[in-house]
Amino acid sequence: MGISKTAFLFLFLLSSVKGDVLDSYLRTDGIWIFTRNKQFYKTNNEKECASKCEAERNFTCRAFLFTRKNLQCITLAENAKMAVAFSSTDTVLYEKIIYLMQCKRGIGTDYRGTEAKTRRGIPCQKWAEKIPHKPNYTPEKYPSAGLEENYCRNPDADESGPWCYTTHPDIRFDYCAIPDCEDQATHTGEGPTGECMQCNGEDYHGEVSRTESGLECQRWDVQEPHMHGFILKHYPDKDLKMNYCRNPDGELRPWCFTTNPNKRWEYCNIPRCTTPPPVSGLGSQCLSEKGEDYRGRIAITESGNACQHWNTQFPHKHGWIPDRYPCKGLEENYCRNPDGEKKPWCYTTNSSIRWEYCSIPPCDRTEQGIADAPVQAPLTEECYRGKGQSYRGTTSVTVSGKKCQAWSSMFPHTHIKTPDKFPDADLRENYCRNPDGDSGPWCFTTDPNTIWEYCNLKRCDDHTQEPAPNAFPGMMEHNIGQSTPTTSGLVDLQTKSKAEAGGPLGCQEKERFVQYGVTSWKLDYTQSSKPGFGQIPGFLSWSKNAVASH
Repeated sequence: MGISKTAFLFLFLLSSVKGDVLDSYLRTDGIWIFTRNKQFYKTNNEKECASKCEAERNFTCRAFLFTRKNLQCITLAENAKMAVAFSSTDTVLYEKIIYLMQCKRGIGTDYRGTEAKTRRGIPCQKWAEKIPHKPNYTPEKYPSAGLEENYCRNPDADESGPWCYTTHPDIRFDYCAIPDCEDQATHTGEGPTGECMQCNGEDYHGEVSRTESGLECQRWDVQEPHMHGFILKHYPDKDLKMNYCRNPDGELRPWCFTTNPNKRWEYCNIPRCTTPPPVSGLGSQCLSEKGEDYRGRIAITESGNACQHWNTQFPHKHGWIPDRYPCKGLEENYCRNPDGEKKPWCYTTNSSIRWEYCSIPPCDRTEQGIADAPVQAPLTEECYRGKGQSYRGTTSVTVSGKKCQAWSSMFPHTHIKTPDKFPDADLRENYCRNPDGDSGPWCFTTDPNTIWEYCNLKRCDDHTQEPAPNAFPGMMEHNIGQSTPTTSGLVDLQTKSKAEAGGPLGCQEKERFVQYGVTSWKLDYTQSSKPGFGQIPGFLSWSKNAVASH
């Protein structure tokens, strides 16, 4: 049996043998699902919350959210495949694996996928409807059979597998073409080498080509159904072959774009190797190339700011947690390069400066005995002329101190400003650029809540630091960016006029309008320094509290 599905079957075996309720769930950290059909509970831990989901009678519970700080449990009728998801640092999402799988085990009595047509392509009739066929199997008669919508099911344990009543008047029922999980596993390419991963799987070279929910991976060299920037010529050392799962961008584990138009990407199930990962050599005490293997003890930035400890979230919240990235050397508050930056860096203890590069002596100076001494590197003064379309410097920090996302990366923000589409814009690494004739150099940010910002650059004919175009105090903090000019600088998403209380708030982000939040002048939601605006993630928590108190 292949690797990618073995993990799933093993999970189900564990749930029946060990009795751990969490074994039948897929865990994802830092995700919040926005759905209407949910129930709130107060529990002490994730297991108690899972028990609430199992016992839910108000709807079919497909997933649950658990907040660590408030110990809040939220059971959900939808999972991440069916609803909009947001990033949320303190939240853990647990999804029932059975509702994520798109394949069947055995004859498929427990199949809960969303296939809704027969093997001949005829759309299925809804189980609760009586036209064109009066069904013998209904949700009322068989409440545990998963007879939802018009999805293929096997309520009568038919040996031929899942089926459905059809919408064709002359064909009462037909079987559905649901692949066997075992057959899918044979296509993952299990081989003698490379079928396990060390650390986060950045060096994984195996041939698993299906995601953890059973979806087939999209080839890296095609742009359909999902357009992306992970092209072999841009990532020559990432082994982007065929449609095999890979980790070219330092994710938690290998992943791939899927062939499902409604699911852009998903993680793959790659088992961890039992042998320990290789240990870096002595060369990691100095700077070699980008310093990704640097393991020295310098803990001060180029400007002299002390580094923030990697295992703390103050003064800056971040996702580079040592437990998540065990092989990145995120010890103490030492400078590191976990994300392929141009050199090691760290978050600072200065609340006004999120992060900075560190000055690490190159390895050819180690013989002089200064490999681990903080050295102040000379700062090159960079500037731009006009709109900065000719700027070719290496600044990669925005006006608010956020790190820039690499132009060829689609994480955390998907976009079309790729090196392939703008070959003359010099979209190298994550350097600030102006490929679209904006007011000045800019970049997409690595902050999931901030799509893009202008860069921390000044004009060559001006010796004072310029604010970002079209920005005012507090505005860039909420990622308003460039918008259609109004008196307040705010734009209503639907009318493009001045936003009114209670309406959606959006801005023109490059080629499209993006909703960033809502406006509200009631319930004490506004603050004097913020012009009646709330970001969507923050608004969710506010709305829950408002509903509870009213």
